[in-house]
Amino acid sequence: MPVVGGVFAARAAKAATANGKDYFKELGVKPFINAAGTYTMLSSSLMQREVVQAYDYASRSFVRLTDLHDAVGARLATLLGAEAVMITSGASGALTSGTAACITGKDQKAIQQLPDLTGLKSEVIVQKTHRYGYDHAVRACGVKMIEIETAEEFDKAVNSQTAMALFFNDANTRGQIRDEQWVALGKKHKVPTFNDCSADVPPVGNLTKWTKMGFDLVTISGGKGICGPQSAGMLIGRKDLVEAARLNTSPYSDSIARGHKVNKEEMLGMMVAVETYMKRDHEAEWKEWEKRIKTISDSVEGMPSMKSRTVVPPIANNVPHLYLQWDQSKIKISPREVMKQMREGDPSIELNPGTTNEELVVGVWMLQSGEAQIVAKRLRAVLKAAAV
Repeated sequence: MPVVGGVFAARAAKAATANGKDYFKELGVKPFINAAGTYTMLSSSLMQREVVQAYDYASRSFVRLTDLHDAVGARLATLLGAEAVMITSGASGALTSGTAACITGKDQKAIQQLPDLTGLKSEVIVQKTHRYGYDHAVRACGVKMIEIETAEEFDKAVNSQTAMALFFNDANTRGQIRDEQWVALGKKHKVPTFNDCSADVPPVGNLTKWTKMGFDLVTISGGKGICGPQSAGMLIGRKDLVEAARLNTSPYSDSIARGHKVNKEEMLGMMVAVETYMKRDHEAEWKEWEKRIKTISDSVEGMPSMKSRTVVPPIANNVPHLYLQWDQSKIKISPREVMKQMREGDPSIELNPGTTNEELVVGVWMLQSGEAQIVAKRLRAVLKAAAV
């Protein structure tokens, strides 16, 4: 086997020999090289060594979950300069428990009543351009989404039934009301503002940006750029709302988000992931991503009609991505067919699902040491075989 191919095989072998068992092989599940990104369906990111060690440490002892929630939340609140933090079952769990908090506060009767909103606030204001595939986690509390477009419409929409104003951070430039104005409108009407920033780290400064801006609640996913547990996230913000969110979820039985369990391993692992992430050399990390882009783009340079460009999404997944485009009459294969062949090869390689029939997208930030060379070699081979 060529040296570059041996990197992936050696890593797989090391995982298999940790206890003498190769579970994925036994189950017929094929691992892959992640040239896509932090997509949930592709198991997001890999936990850092320190996080795995914290996970293992937590798995060997019993603790009272409320005590650990208190302690982890206090440490992270200090680290992030926030009033309060709680570990949630991903950003989705934060959306549900945070919305519930805005409806019920700490009223136990109201908490037990959800999603029946009789006598409770029942509306969430949101910009039309901020409706997205994850707001079901908000709607699970039984609320009605009130769509608006302008600040004037926000003013008119607020009433005694308004529980919260939801903001989807990745859509910041798509709506007419930007983040700072959204916060101001919420404060004007005494309506809690909740910003979903789940995929918006890096940069590291985003861990604190929106709470400092004044959002009452912010959620960030743990399993993306922070490289924590995929099943964990954080709800950050106002102390009273975070405390109410905790009452609306596990370990409290009669609550809307009881099924959104977070155990000691996720709590401790998430805490260590944030601590580790904030200490990383982010400038060096960025340079490494650019180096991987160059390795892959250089491998196809000079091929007929090949064009490459580096794209950094402005908000979510704010890291370098490689875009490749070619004349399909000269290289007779579509980007999606390239994606399919890369997936079906050995080792399997997943490319970014943003790939279209016209342009191939390669994500490099989840690649492990030596894997950029594997991707480069395989990509060149697939394209060369289709060149006229």
